[in-house]
Amino acid sequence: MPVTNVAIVGFGKIAHDQHVPSIAGNDAFRLAAIVSQRGVGIEGVPVFRSLADLAASSVAVDAVAVCTPPQVRHATARAALAMGKHVLLEKPPAATLSELDDLVSFAKSQGCILFATWHAQYNAAVAEAKRRLAGKRVVRLQVNWKEDVRRWHPGQQWIWQAGGFGVFDPGINALSIISRIMPSAVFVRSADLTFPSNCDAPIAAALRFATPDTDSGLAADIDWRQTGPQTWEIEIDTADGDRLKLEDGGATLIANGKPAVARPMREYEEIYARFAELLAAGESDVDVAPLRLVADAFLLGRRMVTDPFIE
Repeated sequence: MPVTNVAIVGFGKIAHDQHVPSIAGNDAFRLAAIVSQRGVGIEGVPVFRSLADLAASSVAVDAVAVCTPPQVRHATARAALAMGKHVLLEKPPAATLSELDDLVSFAKSQGCILFATWHAQYNAAVAEAKRRLAGKRVVRLQVNWKEDVRRWHPGQQWIWQAGGFGVFDPGINALSIISRIMPSAVFVRSADLTFPSNCDAPIAAALRFATPDTDSGLAADIDWRQTGPQTWEIEIDTADGDRLKLEDGGATLIANGKPAVARPMREYEEIYARFAELLAAGESDVDVAPLRLVADAFLLGRRMVTDPFIE
């Protein structure tokens, strides 16, 4: 099997902690370069300040993993596609739906593979929840996705700027799970978005959903102000009496009060396994649904203002 040379563009915490070891642990890939405006990287891997600098070098690259902030993700991915490189997109895949649509069209015109990743979907418990919900009617959905922004995003000012997603940066993980496991389409019915008075992105969101056959009892509470233990849970009740609970960000499934799946997270390892499959098959994989739910929340959102955010 040929080895795909990968360049990581945007070298922050997720790139360092997740992408680097996942590439190293998959024989189908080799980390060939890092592109970082700050000039940071890891020992033994060439670092470039821009994609243009990489292109001008003698380093061979077949694919690019785009791990930049979402505001510049479209331009970065398009530049990589224009170079004839296959592209893996960190979540969210773009700042807007229009940008993502453009990337899909452009990748096809370039003959390149485009993979929009949603790491939370790659937990075994998520796949099992989807299997158990198939063909059923959901009568209750409660998402509790609450964490401490100071712990997970220290010093990252881009998340508070327009296009930075704010609390939807983690919240979109929950939305990616429900869009994957729900047996019917999910719509946003209302959204209360709480903005710090000094920020352009929300710190909390209370969402209400509907499906074609259920118009109440479906909700999500997403908050970045929780200290202490962190909460990443999704509870689902079906019309025939089943109760499922996903915990630990989708790593654990409790079914009718009994443990059903509890496996260590291998989200990014599975992402790269999927990328290898797509490259071998010559196919792209772009799931728009989670990003569309966020866009709908902003379209329908009622703006609420709270105290300024001071890190």
